[in-house]
Amino acid sequence: MGTVGGRSLRAGMVGTGMIFDDTYRPFFERARLEGMHGRRFGAIEVPLVAVASRTGKRAEAYRSAAGDRIGAFESFSGEDALDRLLGAGVDFVCVATPDDRHFAAARKVLAAGKHLLVEKPSVLSLQELDELERLAKEKGVLAKVVYHKLLDPDHKKLRTLVADGLLRHANSGYCSLLEPRQVSGSQFAEWITGRNPGTYVAVHYIKLIDFTFGGRLKTVACTGQRGIVGASGGTTWDSTQLRLIYDRGDGREAAFDIHTSWVTPDNFPGYVEQEVQFRFDNGVWNAHGRRRGVECTIEGKTPVEVKISMNNHYSATCLEPWGERSRRGYGVEAIERFVREVATVEFGGPADGRPGRLAEIRALAYDDICADRQTVAAVHAMEAILARHAAGEPDCVARVNHDGRGLALLRPGDGGVDVLYEGTV
Repeated sequence: MGTVGGRSLRAGMVGTGMIFDDTYRPFFERARLEGMHGRRFGAIEVPLVAVASRTGKRAEAYRSAAGDRIGAFESFSGEDALDRLLGAGVDFVCVATPDDRHFAAARKVLAAGKHLLVEKPSVLSLQELDELERLAKEKGVLAKVVYHKLLDPDHKKLRTLVADGLLRHANSGYCSLLEPRQVSGSQFAEWITGRNPGTYVAVHYIKLIDFTFGGRLKTVACTGQRGIVGASGGTTWDSTQLRLIYDRGDGREAAFDIHTSWVTPDNFPGYVEQEVQFRFDNGVWNAHGRRRGVECTIEGKTPVEVKISMNNHYSATCLEPWGERSRRGYGVEAIERFVREVATVEFGGPADGRPGRLAEIRALAYDDICADRQTVAAVHAMEAILARHAAGEPDCVARVNHDGRGLALLRPGDGGVDVLYEGTV
């Protein structure tokens, strides 16, 4: 990469909303304080040098609030904000915009020859995924996706038990993630029209299932409810229920149901209600986000301003025993891991070994865009099924690699078939 000089990876940030505050901000502040070091790539600096956002207001508020915890960065806003960011000498770019804006930004980043980290879901269709894969290979850069729930300690332990053969053959499962109404009603109110919580958060569990248990995605079905966030006959969804069926390759199938909502009352005791159950030939895995942690009551604060149940594993601000305030957790670790992967490609050995290092890091199926095909296929199908439902034709089902078609939508009313994607998933 021509822009990489010395031992520095210069970062660009697209989007400065809630996810920036929760994960990217603490990462960049920690990197400014401590730098980064790895045996393969040595010591490097990771400065945040440019930010692109719609209005620039959040970026300026952050600059004022952060003070010397962050270095000087350029803030670009308006329609050409990303173009100006890409001209500011960045080496990698993080994209944390609403999900239906990921593709346009990610395509520009890769076309400019910059490493990419994009929030989940990477894109909303397989055609878009093909384009990003093509650009990443053509430009010789990484294209990675943030699935921070794969770094959750409970989920890592689940995968360990599966990989070691202690839990054998996942037969079925249930996942639920419920978010408070403030998410849809205030935090994301500007972009939520025509969207659904399934694409927004179910994708975490789609990836968890796909990555942990394997198998070939075979069938996708979905339904949902409307009427709170938007009109009951509109295209904005309050909640969704998704079903995925996998072919395990041994004559057996596995079915998983994923329920998501963003209209839970704000005074619910936990900020996010998360629950999973996976059933195996020889065991059952149960996990509940609130029951694994602590409960806290503060007069006049809980449960709205401060939640009774806290997820201190994700991204939590704490006073360290030595007096420092820090923010740590698996949400931040996912970003740090990506930067380490970029540093390995660029600084992990001699220049003529870069293609080999690039291939090595691309082979990491937990976050590389090339390994995201079944997850994106599920998202693509869910979007299409919900669109049909809103148009008055519910109960469509998508089949993956069915009758020579990569992704086909089967319509129950007239028996018709809509081909969503021609190529092999």
